[in-house]
Amino acid sequence: MARENFNDLLAFAIVAREGSFTRAAAQLGVSQSALSHTIRALEARLGVRLLTRTTRSVSPTEAGERLFQTVAPRFEEIEAELATMSEFRDKPVGTIRITTAEHAANTVLWPKLAKVIPDYPDIKVEITIDYGLSDIVAQRYDAGVRLGDQVAKDMIAVRIGPDFRMAVVGSPAYLATRARPLTPQDLSLHACINLRLPTHGGLLAWDFEKDGHQLNARVEGQWVFNNSSQILRAALAGCGLAFLPEDLVQEHIAGKRLERVLEDWCPVFPGYHLYYPSRRQSSQAMAVVIDALRYRT
Repeated sequence: MARENFNDLLAFAIVAREGSFTRAAAQLGVSQSALSHTIRALEARLGVRLLTRTTRSVSPTEAGERLFQTVAPRFEEIEAELATMSEFRDKPVGTIRITTAEHAANTVLWPKLAKVIPDYPDIKVEITIDYGLSDIVAQRYDAGVRLGDQVAKDMIAVRIGPDFRMAVVGSPAYLATRARPLTPQDLSLHACINLRLPTHGGLLAWDFEKDGHQLNARVEGQWVFNNSSQILRAALAGCGLAFLPEDLVQEHIAGKRLERVLEDWCPVFPGYHLYYPSRRQSSQAMAVVIDALRYRT
C-alpha cells in the first residue's frame, strides 16, 4: 500500500474504535460522506469488506477486526512517540555526542561539563576521542571540537577555551646525550615521539613559527602513539622529544622532569571551539552543553 494511503488506515481505525461515522468524522475534521467515501475506497483497494454498517451502528467484520487489532496499536505507538518529542523541545533531555581530541576532552570538556551535567539527570553526554577530524554530520555527532582555525566556514562555532601554545620537551637524561636543537631543522638529529592520526594513517606534523616564517616539521623516531598521554609517558621515560600542549607539560617542567627546547619557535594557536551544523534544530540539552562550555574571559 502506498504511503499516502496510511491516512485511510488511520480513518478506518478511528471508525472501528468509535463504532460511529459521526464521531469519527468529528475527530478527523471531515464530513461523514467524505469519511464514508474513504472507507469504501480502502475496502475496494484491499478487495475485502472491513465494516458492517447498519442504521444504528458500525462494527468491523472479521477481516476488519484483524486489521484493526494490527494497525491501531501501531498508530497509538506513533502518537505516543510524537508526544514525547515535545520533551526534547521543552526541557533539557537527550544524548549529546561530541567528538574531540584528548587534550580538549581533559582540559576543557570534562572540567566544565562535570560541574553542570549532574544538575540535568535527563541529559547524557558521550565524548569520543578522535584525532581524525571526523565529519560530524556523516558520523551523526551533535558537535565536534577543533582549534579555531580548523573549523569549517559552514559550521556554527563557539569558543570554549583560551589560546594555547605547544611545547617541545625532553627529559634531562635524554637531552644530556644530544645537542639541544636550536632550529626545527635540528630535530632531524633527534629521536622524536610521534602522534599517529587516523586520517590516512599519517603522523602529526610539528608546526613552528618565528619572525613570520612558518615551518611544518616531519620528524622521525622509534615511538609512535595515538594519544598524548602515552607520548608524555614516553618523554618522561627518556625516549625522545615530544610535541605536546604547554599546559600538559608545565607541571613536569616545573618539577624538572622535563626540559623545554625550541620555545621561541612555538607559536600561539587559536583556542578550542565547539562546532555544530545548525541552530535550527538545537535542543535544550544542546543549549545546556553550549552554555556550560562557552569560554568566558
